[in-house]
This record gives sequence, structure tokens and C-alpha cells, in this order.
Amino acid sequence: MKKIAVFVSGSGSNLQAIIDACESGYISKGKIEIVFSNKEDAYGLQRAKKHNIKTLFLSPDDFKTREEYDKVVATKMNELNIDLICLAGYMRILTPVFLDTFKGKIMNIHPALLPEFGGKGMYGIYVHEAVLKAGKKESGCTVHFVDYGTDTGPVILQRKVPVLDGDTPEILQKRVLEQEHLAYKEAIKLFTEDKLEIIQKKIKIKE
Repeated sequence: MKKIAVFVSGSGSNLQAIIDACESGYISKGKIEIVFSNKEDAYGLQRAKKHNIKTLFLSPDDFKTREEYDKVVATKMNELNIDLICLAGYMRILTPVFLDTFKGKIMNIHPALLPEFGGKGMYGIYVHEAVLKAGKKESGCTVHFVDYGTDTGPVILQRKVPVLDGDTPEILQKRVLEQEHLAYKEAIKLFTEDKLEIIQKKIKIKE
């Protein structure tokens, strides 16, 4: 059974989808060991507590540097023998200290079809505003492994949605979010069943 840690900074709707997938048995070879946050008031922590999942909050204000913070977080995760870290609306850029500790074991979900609409400043509603402004006919979400760049790691899978006439950023965001909930649990299921292989920055899905 693979041990999963989910990192959140906000409401954690993707976290809820992962919890539901574990409880339903869709993800049968993984369990959420802990939900971690850099924000004490993150609703994701409350979601975890409702399902009797261990939680941890650490304030970045208590550390002099991002590296020091990440070092402590990495140590905590290692103590729990975490196999997979899922970023679900975690609003901090991870430092190499953390990335090197969990190489090939950190997943993120992004609300666009990477490599388009990724990188600095591309998060939340800003992504959907940019998609509409560019006049795109479709959008979607991407689950990827995290590397040293922002939204640049190997893509595991993507799900697409149409961009419709009359869409606002909020309407598009909701449509994409529904696909995020499906995509993330699918990627996690593949990981926990040892079906993902990284070959030269490309993902191979084993049968």
C-alpha cells in the first residue's frame, strides 16, 4: 500500500476527490497518510479531519529561508515513509532541497493543457482568463510530475474540455475543475499500481 501525502493551501476540492477515490476503492493500492498545509486556515485541513486523516501545519514565518522550511517538511514526510506527494492547490514553489528528496514522487495538477498557460503567475482564475483572452477553442487540465521549473515536469495525463461561447473565467474554471477531479485520481491510481515510468522526461504508462 503506497503512502500518499497531499499538500494544500486552500479549500482542497482536489483533495476531496482523492479522499473519495481512496474510500470508494478506485485507488485501492494507496492511502492518504497525511494532509499538509502552509496555511493554518486552509479548509483542506478540515476536510482531512472529517475523514480522520492526520494533518500537519507548519508556518513559513517560523523559518528564515524557504530551504529551511522545505528541509523540515521533507524530514517530516520521510519519517512517515511517504511514497507520493500530491500538490493540490499548494501555493508555494518547492525548493531543490525538497525536490531532490522526492524525485519522481511529486505530482501536481494544473488547470490548463501544458505547456500552454503554465509558469509564473499562471494559477487559479488567471489561467482561465488567459485562455479566454487568447481565443482558445479548448482547455483542460494536466497532471504532471514536478521538476525544477514551474509547470515544466513530465506530463502524466491530460483531460480536455471545450471553450464555449459566453464562457466567463468562472464558468470555464468550473468545467475544468470537474475534469481535474477525474484526472488526478486516475494519475494517482496509475502511480500506486506501479504503472508509471519516466524515460528521458517522458512518461510511459505500463499495461
